[in-house]
Amino acid sequence: MKISSSFLVFFMLITIGYSQSKPKESVILENGVSEALAQFRKKQISEVRYDLSFEIPNQKNQDINSQLTVNLNLSDLSQPLVLDFKEKTSNIKSIKVNGKNAEILHDKGHVVITPKDLILGKNSISISFIAGNLSLNRNDDFLYTLLVPDRASTLFPCFDQPDIKATYKLSLSVPKDWSVLAGADVKEKVEKGDFTSYTFGESDKMSTYLFSFAAGKFKSVTQKPGLEMTMLYRENNPEKIQVSTDTIFKLHQQSLDFLEKYTNYKFPFQKLDFASIPVFQYGGMEHVGAIQYRESTLFLDNSATDSEKLNRAKLIAHETSHMWFGDLVTMKWFDDVWMKEVFANFMADKIMNPIFPKVNHNLQFFTAHYSSAYAEDRSLGTHPIKQKLANLKNAGSLYGAIIYNKAPIMMRQLEASMGKEAFQKGIEKYIKKYANDNADWNNLVEILDAETPLDLKKWSEVWVNKSGRAIFTDKIKYDSKNRIEAFEIQQKAEDKSGNIWPQIFQIGLVYKDNVKVLTANIKDKSLILKEAVGLEKPFTIIYNYNGFGYGVFPLDGNNLDVLSSLKDEVARASSYSNLYENTLIGNVSPSKAFDCFVKAIQSEENELVLRTASNNLNTIYWRFFTEKQQNKVQKQLEDLLYNRLQTNLSANIKKTLFGLFSSIAYSDSAKAKLYQIWNKEIVISGLKLNEDDFTNMAMNLAIFKHEKADEILEKTRTTIANPDKKKRFEFLLPSLSKDESVRSAFMESLKDDSNREKESWVSVGLANIHHPLRQESAQKYIRFSLDLTEEIQRTGDIFFPKDWLDNTVGRYSSKYAFDEVQRFLKENPNFSPILKRKLFMAADLLYKAQNSKKETE
Repeated sequence: MKISSSFLVFFMLITIGYSQSKPKESVILENGVSEALAQFRKKQISEVRYDLSFEIPNQKNQDINSQLTVNLNLSDLSQPLVLDFKEKTSNIKSIKVNGKNAEILHDKGHVVITPKDLILGKNSISISFIAGNLSLNRNDDFLYTLLVPDRASTLFPCFDQPDIKATYKLSLSVPKDWSVLAGADVKEKVEKGDFTSYTFGESDKMSTYLFSFAAGKFKSVTQKPGLEMTMLYRENNPEKIQVSTDTIFKLHQQSLDFLEKYTNYKFPFQKLDFASIPVFQYGGMEHVGAIQYRESTLFLDNSATDSEKLNRAKLIAHETSHMWFGDLVTMKWFDDVWMKEVFANFMADKIMNPIFPKVNHNLQFFTAHYSSAYAEDRSLGTHPIKQKLANLKNAGSLYGAIIYNKAPIMMRQLEASMGKEAFQKGIEKYIKKYANDNADWNNLVEILDAETPLDLKKWSEVWVNKSGRAIFTDKIKYDSKNRIEAFEIQQKAEDKSGNIWPQIFQIGLVYKDNVKVLTANIKDKSLILKEAVGLEKPFTIIYNYNGFGYGVFPLDGNNLDVLSSLKDEVARASSYSNLYENTLIGNVSPSKAFDCFVKAIQSEENELVLRTASNNLNTIYWRFFTEKQQNKVQKQLEDLLYNRLQTNLSANIKKTLFGLFSSIAYSDSAKAKLYQIWNKEIVISGLKLNEDDFTNMAMNLAIFKHEKADEILEKTRTTIANPDKKKRFEFLLPSLSKDESVRSAFMESLKDDSNREKESWVSVGLANIHHPLRQESAQKYIRFSLDLTEEIQRTGDIFFPKDWLDNTVGRYSSKYAFDEVQRFLKENPNFSPILKRKLFMAADLLYKAQNSKKETE
């Protein structure tokens, strides 16, 4: 029976009053896991082991009957024992405590066990229940759990907080033609009619968000590149399987080898298996012993560019790094979730060095992190790397580019300031001290502090606990002989606060025949660069020459042509990034920046640098140019790209150029060329295209209103060989329709959360609907999308609210869209502050475009 919350609170207080003479203050139940509840339970509970069994039926809409026995030690009976179960009360069938039937007390997503049923020391609680579906990701012939950050309690009753680590013994009954994967090895397999029952051994100790299993019609392969590993997968393309499989296993082993050496700590778990999942929401998730990946990222074919191969390797290195950083040593509370992500990304970048010896890894680091970090940090929604978290139910909102991209930049600055050896020594001590335990940022700072004279607490105060970035300016004086007399660099916070970011970066003084590179180590508001005094006046100055600095740097707007001729790849990428950031804050006109990026795509032969210039050009074209400006340059840009594709260039460069060409090929002449390439009437020498590329071309041709759009889409649908990819394409078809009413029906269907289950599919569908060429008909759904955002957060996974906003309102530049956002915020003064931040991030370019377009007009 369902007990009211007021009764529960009264009940808890009465219980406490009887249990001891001086009652402690009660932890009041609320939805989610409050920090107060988490802290009390950490003291109350220890030595937790979950025994779990799930009976998976043939049909995905049937209930999953489940059993839980949780064994634990209790040291405090002053308050009830509270488990978390965010499901309907009717899903709980029975509860036994220490062998005796207990009353079902369930409210606000919690199961309450009264002190009268418990004893100090060892206790055993058994619950018969129907598993929750929210995080089971059930498909017709497979399912997988995804329980980060607080979703374990949507599946089974548990103590859903990161600092109560436990072991798990799991049993699964599944249809007999299914395979299974979990955090421990299968110890027993028994066939029972149409089903097979699997019993797994006891797992390693882990936090609830790291518990997982996958089951379904998967193929399986086992290899032993060092450690024996097994992969489940559904990919059916023979070329991708043949080209990718060995590499996938090898990359895991190379990552393991590096991490064992760097941390001086052996791989800490029983196994390192993984599942490749077609519809996976993220790139990957670091479940102990059973990592999950998005299949399209792992399986590449011979058309893959170096960047795609590098991205796959980085993803594998990222998830493998989590075995030490996150799984072995876990944050105490999710306000430090950034710590596991910063180390996973930071270590992944290091692991790439020996695996890809020909890659410029400083360039790779810069292109991987800076643009994403800036995109959020320059917005009105920016926040510190470390954020406050009062309740775990809001933990999903902490994720984003600040923790994934700005934090590694911060960590690299920290390593540069400390020195690599001292930094590594500190990390070794950190891993050893907190293995199989939990730690927070202060614990790490305390260890690192002992390895350096740097005042780390002061240093991290601005980098970790403050938001935003620096805007740099300079004051340079020359004497009568055109030599530098004084060179001062100043910084101020973009948000007008008093924040100062101590950091190290290089400055390139460009002369006719050489570049003089100086190092700036700025620790305060200004720095006098004494090393520059006496040097000849340079032709131009390139700030952040090595891509280490973080902020917006001075730019010589009269000498932009020199950027494409810089010999250093990192300097070119950093300069193109700085040009774009200067454009966004109004220091350079969009048309001037566009011309510079056009020059870059005419001559650039480094894929990573070209991608930076290409992405920036694409954004300026679609977001900051008026329709008149677009019409003026479209034909020239289209011809330039198509002609360059005919020249003798590497496959990587051609693939990047083709991506840009296909995104702007909407004129009649460009559409005709794109159609001929799609229809294989034209083959561009050296351009390697796969099935996914042809699918994307078909989608672009439909959005560009090609006269044969229906025929193109149907032919594409019938030629997709992979059944999972075919389902995805069929889901997207309404978003591609030339019929506005069909597109509208697609948008309306998203009100139903069951139609939003495949979040990565939904994001693509939204991008199709809200493409710049379709916004006149789609803009009526801006308010619709904003109104649904809180529902999206409630039902979706951690990245989906931002993805939802990015692909709806975040696609616009118009005054109409800007006014809709302002009206929504005015009419919803109590709109979630967390989601408001996400909205400001998504709408950053929309806000900036208002000023840019006013100036143009």
